[in-house]
Amino acid sequence: MLPGSVQRREVRNMFKRISCTRLGGEEIALDAAEEAPVAVFVNGRHLTTVILSPGGLRDFITGYLYTEEIIRSPDEIESIRTEANRISVLTKNPFRRGTVKKTILSGCGGAVSYIDTQKLPAIDSDLVVAVSEIEAAVAALPTPGMLDAVALAAGGRIVACAEDLDRHNALDRVIGRGLQDELDFSRTIAAGTGTVTSEMVRKCLSAGIPVLVSTGRPTALAVEIAEETGLCIVGSAGTPEMAVYTHPGRIAGIKR
Repeated sequence: MLPGSVQRREVRNMFKRISCTRLGGEEIALDAAEEAPVAVFVNGRHLTTVILSPGGLRDFITGYLYTEEIIRSPDEIESIRTEANRISVLTKNPFRRGTVKKTILSGCGGAVSYIDTQKLPAIDSDLVVAVSEIEAAVAALPTPGMLDAVALAAGGRIVACAEDLDRHNALDRVIGRGLQDELDFSRTIAAGTGTVTSEMVRKCLSAGIPVLVSTGRPTALAVEIAEETGLCIVGSAGTPEMAVYTHPGRIAGIKR
């Protein structure tokens, strides 16, 4: 389990007290999640602008550039400068240009018609996890609230955990933390909240994470891509409806 002080430091600046009025007329102050538009520059060129929770920008940008395949290792980063609404990254190759990939789409004559899974990485791992490990990872997630959460677990313990307005950003954050800690992603599981999307599947494939667990269910497209690329998806984790949607052989005791 991560030390409690780590999580509290991450979360403290993610909320702001705002005034509102109850229907009965009572004036009160409630927490509202902060969100910030952050412009990302790589080697002086604008790459994208993201909306995310404040703080932890170094972990986020490291994981984001990695899952977008702009870098293949944190060692390729020369420097990172973070400001309130801007992240500037210099790579050791100053001429490197990046593009935001998202899920790769292909189609005849430029029309989007299908996802070319042949262009996506495939999982190369013999990891098999116990149901108890999945349950422990989900139990370690912060109490559900206004933010989505993602944790990375390895060997029965939580090695990284992050929260954000967007679960995709939270996944980038823990991948970035894992990269800086030289984590072997092929021996980890990612556990998070919310619907599993094709974009989350793509990020796990880029990092080589073999098992993606969520308290929500996956989309049909996420299942299709995961089935073809070797990723195991577990949905509705932590509930009686927990189910393995793809590659059940990665879960100990399940046969098919």
